[in-house]
Amino acid sequence: MRILQPAEWSKPRGFSHGVEFNAPGRWIVLAGQTGGDEKGDYPAEMAAQVGGALKRIVKLLAEAGAGPEHIVRLNWYLTSRSEYDAAAPGIGAAWKETLGRNFPPSTLLYIDGLIDARAKVEIEVTAFVPA
Repeated sequence: MRILQPAEWSKPRGFSHGVEFNAPGRWIVLAGQTGGDEKGDYPAEMAAQVGGALKRIVKLLAEAGAGPEHIVRLNWYLTSRSEYDAAAPGIGAAWKETLGRNFPPSTLLYIDGLIDARAKVEIEVTAFVPA
């Protein structure tokens, strides 16, 4: 996988502008993952919910024989910009714990709400595992 980074553009923090890969392999597409636990309970804090969603993503990738390094796209749906901004340090820590130094292309959208009113974040994933 090659990161797409034009020399004259400033390097983004926490994501990549794009990636290219030219190889046979397997695609993995995950449904949006929220920060609820196995019992359906949600922590109140945005950072804890992001951490929970990222852990679910890593677990699902492992089911397919993949890891965070195979993620090629993230779509984030967030219910509050102010909560997201305030939770940035905790979100960064959760990212480092689960995804490490992988910064795939990402899109963040702020929306009115998710299907479960307790959910503050939902993250969709596309991954590619080279053959």
